[in-house]
Amino acid sequence: MLSILMATYNGEKYLAQQLDSLFAQTMQDFTLHVQDDASTDNTWEVLTSYQQKYADRIKLTKRENNSGDAKYNFLELMSAVQDDYLMLCDQDDVWLPNKIEITFAKMKEMEQQYSTTTPLLVHTDLKVTDQELQIISNSYREATVRRYGRTACNQVLTINNVTGCTVMYNRALAGFLVDMPRFCEVHDWWLQIVAAYVGKIGHIYETTLLYRQHGGNAIGSKDVRTFSYKVRQLLNSSHIRKRINSTYPQAESLLELFRDRLTESQIKLLEHFIALPRMGKFTRWRTICNHKLFMDGLSRNIAYFMFV
Repeated sequence: MLSILMATYNGEKYLAQQLDSLFAQTMQDFTLHVQDDASTDNTWEVLTSYQQKYADRIKLTKRENNSGDAKYNFLELMSAVQDDYLMLCDQDDVWLPNKIEITFAKMKEMEQQYSTTTPLLVHTDLKVTDQELQIISNSYREATVRRYGRTACNQVLTINNVTGCTVMYNRALAGFLVDMPRFCEVHDWWLQIVAAYVGKIGHIYETTLLYRQHGGNAIGSKDVRTFSYKVRQLLNSSHIRKRINSTYPQAESLLELFRDRLTESQIKLLEHFIALPRMGKFTRWRTICNHKLFMDGLSRNIAYFMFV
């Protein structure tokens, strides 16, 4: 019925605490699928010890060679595992006891609204903590100024508002994830874009997990509301340009895989977006305005128009 997909790599320090939180959920009708990315620490030993305890609940796979990035590990899992419902799970967080129950209730609500054959994605907010699980921010959404209601096809191309470890998606959406994209910036952004173009995205403002920040995070959380952060971002033009430039091949991958499943207006939007780097500066700005390809917030849009 429900599969939880966990990608692991050298996660022995916090893995047991995360696994314990999964098996303490109020809703226990799930199978945990773990793919280890050729860890060099004791991650595999931790996993096998839990598999002995929950033999019928945990399925383990170990890659022979490291994929090079957690997103590839997750993309492989998303491609391989099909179920009625699926959730993504990081190795170092802690799920709050009713995470599955709350997210599943929202999914069922959306299925009643749109039908079970509609590709659906649900995501939630999360609490940000330090490595000892002391709260840094009670809302990742507020700290990073994410607007969960921005799910239109033009809006999802320029910014990702979905955090992978909060996600649940249904079988109808899983069918669109079998083919790996030629490029994606991160796996949860890819999920958001695919869901926006072929289905529907729902959200919950409630926090459902403790998002642990430590030196080994693949992607961390920063409070983007501070003045110092905004100044540093504007001064770091190479980072901004790199992030902007990554959105074009990501959109191109979407068009390559799903052109025959998209509407004429969606195809036109993607073609115009992909062509932005080849346009002159003023034509580029005009195209962005015509298609409302904006980011969230004034400071992000200032940086976007400066460096796009």
